[in-house]
Amino acid sequence: MAEHTAVATGAPSVSAEQIRDLLARTPKGLLINGTWRDASDGGTFDVENPATGEVLATLASATPEDAQAAMDAAAEAQEDWARTAPRERAEILRRAFDLVQERREDLALLMTLEMGKPLAEANGEITYGGEFLRWFSEETVRHYGRTASTPEGNLQMVIRHKPVGPCYLITPWNFPLAMATRKVSPAVAAGCTMVLKSAKLTPLTSQYFAQIMIDAGLPAGVLNVVSSKSASAVSKPIMADPRLRKVSFTGSTPVGKQLIKDAADNVLRTSMELGGNGPLLVFDDADLDKAVTGAVAAKMRNMGEACTAANRILVHESVAEEFMEKFATTLAGLTVGDGTLEDTKVGPLVDSNALESVTAFVDDAVAKGARVVTGGHRVGDKGYFYAPTVLADVPEDARVSCEEIFGPVAPVITFKDEDDAVRIANTTEYGLASYVFTEDYKRAYRVADRIEFGLMGLNVGVISNAAAPFGGVKQSGVGREGGAEGIEEYSTVQYIGVESPWS
Repeated sequence: MAEHTAVATGAPSVSAEQIRDLLARTPKGLLINGTWRDASDGGTFDVENPATGEVLATLASATPEDAQAAMDAAAEAQEDWARTAPRERAEILRRAFDLVQERREDLALLMTLEMGKPLAEANGEITYGGEFLRWFSEETVRHYGRTASTPEGNLQMVIRHKPVGPCYLITPWNFPLAMATRKVSPAVAAGCTMVLKSAKLTPLTSQYFAQIMIDAGLPAGVLNVVSSKSASAVSKPIMADPRLRKVSFTGSTPVGKQLIKDAADNVLRTSMELGGNGPLLVFDDADLDKAVTGAVAAKMRNMGEACTAANRILVHESVAEEFMEKFATTLAGLTVGDGTLEDTKVGPLVDSNALESVTAFVDDAVAKGARVVTGGHRVGDKGYFYAPTVLADVPEDARVSCEEIFGPVAPVITFKDEDDAVRIANTTEYGLASYVFTEDYKRAYRVADRIEFGLMGLNVGVISNAAAPFGGVKQSGVGREGGAEGIEEYSTVQYIGVESPWS
């Protein structure tokens, strides 16, 4: 077991004055019909810095009445917004993309302060998240319908794409910019109005982004933001409103299931990006250096707090020891610390609950026979830091083998052959992201056919891209975000039968 965990000691890359100035400029109210305002009852909630446990800012906490007002604004704006020319909607998205690039320093710092990720990683999210704005600005004017004659020749068919209508968008705390842009961009492109509820742990980045959309020219009422300390207080009135046409949610499977049940009452369109239990398969013919690099990227992105994280590292028994040594050495060398420090590679977990959860996962695995190769402990006594951890000899019934960890803990499980690898990979109710490392491309395609996951990375550890459809199967959700498919989730199809000119 490696006892030493590298701790960041570099100088802060930002000053306290920069932080105070940024927080002062970040909206803290509710955005309803183009105006930032207080909650109807004056209620508030605090947002804390997970690196210190200290309060960063206090925001307005939306009530059911505020949620209803936001829904009213979205419904009122829908007809005019749907008639807005595609080019105009596209230009708004493109201006928003440019503003995100211009203000990336602010956005990166906000993300680091409220979520914990290192500044370099926050900047990576800005690049990724910004691309949804640019991608859908281009898709807006290419959202084609079609015309054709019926087989009988008695009608001309006109197939049109129309906006589905007002949408309720619920984003998670782990990617506060990218998850907002991934939902808002296609809705804007399709001509839908929105009510956005960001996560109470990390609402500041979403609030700042909403102001960017206003600055880019988005009309009042098209995007409304209702952050709240109570998700149910906001969601219940919105989900019950007969004017709502769609709900898009990224988060846990239990919450997603409840939203699907609620959506059934009004037969809402749903997009659900839910939990994951991603396997990363390393075969005996894999380039181990490439596999280690990919495994570190797939496991440690966002401190492991990602639905696409490699939750289980499955390694062929013949190369397991060599892989484990290289993998553990790399993780042990990652510096842990406040994300604003220059040499930090691994930030804190998002809150005390996350720290307790990760600790419980490791304790359970060790109790069931797993061996800690590196890490396995909290770092420091301030903030919510946990050492990058590798576990060996992990039994399949350990919680880390069966449940989503959402932290910097990598259980390594060995397999005997291709059939065994596929069996272990598919032994989960989830099916979001998976990763395969092999130099045999016939094997790669065989595994792709057999593995029950919506995403697969082949010899790479990060595959998300705005131009690609993102989503899972089984209990990891329904629908796709991004790619040409993304705008379809916010559209409905209308068929018009036209008298044949030859009749």
